[in-house]
Amino acid sequence: MATDCEAWLNANPIEADDLSDSFLSGEEDNAGLVVNKNIKNEINGNWLTSSSNSIHEARLKAKAKRRLRKNSSRDSGRGDSLSDNGEVVRGTSVAPTSPKSKLLDRKSRLGKGRGLPKKGGAGGKGVWGRSGEVYGREVVDQRDPNYDEAQENCVYETVVPPLEEKDFQKTVTPIVQEYFEHGDTNEVVELLAGLNLGPMRSEVPSLAVSLALEAKASQRELTSTLLADLCGPVLSPSDMENSFDKLLQQLPDLVLDTPGAPQLVGQFIARAVRDNILSKSYIEGFKGRVDCQYTRASLDRAAVLLKMSRGGLRIDNQWGTGGGQRPVIQLIKEVNLLLKEYILSGDSKEAERCVRDLEVPHFHHEFVYEAMVLMLESKGEKTLRMVLQLLKSLSASSVITVDQMRRGFERVYMDIAEINIDVPRAYYILEQFVDKSFVMGIIDVKLRDLCPCRGRKRFVSEGDGGVVKH
Repeated sequence: MATDCEAWLNANPIEADDLSDSFLSGEEDNAGLVVNKNIKNEINGNWLTSSSNSIHEARLKAKAKRRLRKNSSRDSGRGDSLSDNGEVVRGTSVAPTSPKSKLLDRKSRLGKGRGLPKKGGAGGKGVWGRSGEVYGREVVDQRDPNYDEAQENCVYETVVPPLEEKDFQKTVTPIVQEYFEHGDTNEVVELLAGLNLGPMRSEVPSLAVSLALEAKASQRELTSTLLADLCGPVLSPSDMENSFDKLLQQLPDLVLDTPGAPQLVGQFIARAVRDNILSKSYIEGFKGRVDCQYTRASLDRAAVLLKMSRGGLRIDNQWGTGGGQRPVIQLIKEVNLLLKEYILSGDSKEAERCVRDLEVPHFHHEFVYEAMVLMLESKGEKTLRMVLQLLKSLSASSVITVDQMRRGFERVYMDIAEINIDVPRAYYILEQFVDKSFVMGIIDVKLRDLCPCRGRKRFVSEGDGGVVKH
């Protein structure tokens, strides 16, 4: 065997370099076996080759770098880092590279200070200064190249442009119409004072009166009160005279919409003279120079009312003023007068119109109460029929609502004991009236059943043979 090896070596000589290489290759083979044993490790149940192991290590290094990069942005570059070999280096200063961390980090990058906000909290976008800081008056620097001596004593004021004629009615008409609802003259004065009326100032009274001509009597009274309150704060006496002059000139056109316009304008003139917003010589100034018949009728109406006022007539009641602004006692007197006039005339249509003109729908229960008391005190069959007819008419036309009718009947039910003192047969008459009202559909069965009845005395005894005692 030895002789065979020597013969083979002699036939194939081996150089020194080849021998060293062979020995090295043998060592590499042994090392390769060890590496292969180390590489073939099980990760998550999978066997990794050498290529997959290198990829896994690269991923771990990248993940560690990202973690350190994030920590370095918080610590302003003073933290841990990774070397090129993937080892962690302590105490090295690495500048933050994450753009997101730069945007969110408001602390200084220089590593100085105590971490307090910049400028003591007075800096930043949209900040005008520290909270609670009060700025004093700014002193003008005369050395400023933009300094202008003319602006130092300049006074700034809000300028309201004058109201044009085309916008006058659109602006003032809603103010007057709203005033008819609330009746507060102070609010109208403030609104008009905020407008630069200019030459249109004299148009305000004529516009208010023209709107009141088509309104109710209570709103005409409100218009007269408004004119009296506007004279002085907003309008001058000359503006009032110019406005009424224009109204007298417009009478031919106003009559087309309101046939009674001449008489109504005359009443406004008389009321204005009485309230001292027109001079007493205003009417006399038109004598002998008036050609229009409507203007003459208006001025004659005003002159007659002023003469009657000297005899004791109150011009403030000339409208037949309605609404709930009057005292309750005055409303009761007007209701009683209306009922007495109806009993004499028997005109239910006129009575219905007068009830509407009172403009007190919340007070109609008083009308029902007074009508029933009048019927009880009259003790006549005619009055009972007329009151029933009137209440039936007012109920059918919905002038008096069901609620107001019920309240009126209930008030009579409550006061029947006192009424019976003056009218001994009040209970009997009331029962007849309630039964007939139910039959005519004025009241319902519940209200009829609430009618009080007094305990009756025995008019027939057992031994009288059916003869009624007197």
